[in-house]
Amino acid sequence: MHDQAFVPTGRPTIREVARRAHVSPSTVSNLLNGRDERMRASTRKRILAAIEELGYRPNSAARQLRTGQVKTIGLVVPSVANPFWGGFARAVEGQALEFDQQILLCNSERDPVREQAYVDELWADGIRAVIIGSSLPSFDHLRSAVERGMHLVAFDREPQLGDPAGLVTVSVDNRLGGMMATRHLLSLGHQKIGFISAPIATVSRRQRLAGYSEALQDAGVPFRTEFVWAEGPSDDFGDVDSADRGRQGMKALLRLKERPTAVVAINDMYAIGACAAVREEGLQVPHDVSVVGFDDIMIAAVYNPPLTTVWQPLEEMSRYAVEAIQRPQADLAARQTTSVLMGPSLVIRQSTAAPQGAPSSQP
Repeated sequence: MHDQAFVPTGRPTIREVARRAHVSPSTVSNLLNGRDERMRASTRKRILAAIEELGYRPNSAARQLRTGQVKTIGLVVPSVANPFWGGFARAVEGQALEFDQQILLCNSERDPVREQAYVDELWADGIRAVIIGSSLPSFDHLRSAVERGMHLVAFDREPQLGDPAGLVTVSVDNRLGGMMATRHLLSLGHQKIGFISAPIATVSRRQRLAGYSEALQDAGVPFRTEFVWAEGPSDDFGDVDSADRGRQGMKALLRLKERPTAVVAINDMYAIGACAAVREEGLQVPHDVSVVGFDDIMIAAVYNPPLTTVWQPLEEMSRYAVEAIQRPQADLAARQTTSVLMGPSLVIRQSTAAPQGAPSSQP
């Protein structure tokens, strides 16, 4: 347990003290907060020595958290390099302020070890509620945190078999969103429609791809594997360099002997990168290639051309996540996973049009 990787910060943390002393972060927290009456003298001595060696000084805000004077929610997102997650953090903070709570933001890049490290340290600092947006298929790495009493809300992730009891999930209907984007392109007359993503390794991405595939099937259009670009290492989710990934994917599809006339991108940043690649190849959006994104981030409306995209009700989802945290936790044995699935909307702008020479069924 004590050899697990952790994420260092600029100053010594409880987790670092715990590793140096060969104890758990909660044991360090117990000593710092006077809950050490049953602690062995040798354990107390090791912790105090580690504190001295590392120069650890408890954060005053953390002290307040542990005494209940400040209410804080941990917010773990993949990366605010994608403006969607910055917008989500702002929305969650706005909702939390209504309950006189603060937000502590962490960027995990969907790394399970990093997520567990953050959640453990948040627990050690007295934080008992976390909203997490990684959408990983398995939450086994967070099971112990939920079982010990952490109030965990999974965002952008529908419930999965094997989820820990008591997990709350809130998500847009990603499958429906993928269908909406694809049906829009089909209605314009497109038959050769591509799909660009990082590896399909999250619940939300699987659902968006499933919606794309189902819309094609419903329209009698064959699913073509060569039109789906989802390259990259399986453990690299493409959240930090998403625009460049979209650019790479679009260039790969444009090199096909029979290239797509339209593309559904996994999110708006991938769509923006795809549009850049179209321009770099001497083509135009939407005259030569139509592009649809997903999320409706702030810059989607002012991009050139303004981006057709699938809108998520961020404010409503954020409100549900924060309000779920306010509900008293029942006895662990009686807790059940609860979930809510909210509806997306298609926002049609200027990045989509009928393919050259094809009639459109749009009114």
